[in-house]
Amino acid sequence: MTTAVTEQPGLRTEFPFTLPRGYVDEDGRVHREGALRLATAKDELTAQAEPLVRQNGSYLTIYLIMRTLTRLGAVPVVDRFVVEHMFASDLAFLQDLYRRVNQLGHTEGEVACPRCEHRFLVDVAGEAAP
Repeated sequence: MTTAVTEQPGLRTEFPFTLPRGYVDEDGRVHREGALRLATAKDELTAQAEPLVRQNGSYLTIYLIMRTLTRLGAVPVVDRFVVEHMFASDLAFLQDLYRRVNQLGHTEGEVACPRCEHRFLVDVAGEAAP
């Protein structure tokens, strides 16, 4: 379930990523490449209104990720089942990516070289930072 968000010049609304491990489908295929779009107010409100989220707040993350994932490998539909069956490390990666793009407005993170301690930005979604 996705909502169309129109790309505007200068406004980046979709963020490609590579999962650390990858979602393994029922046929054993691994899906690592995907894209997450910016969340809308409707995404947040709809997710919070879900009965399962109201019963168990931990499901909010599942619904927000499910609504904003525009693609995941060759998976035809990213639904609750898919997100629930991701490895915990991949879900944590997507949670962090969601937070970065929707709250911070970017996907870059500051890191330091372990040898020289030089600090620089890397794109945690897997792209080269501009």
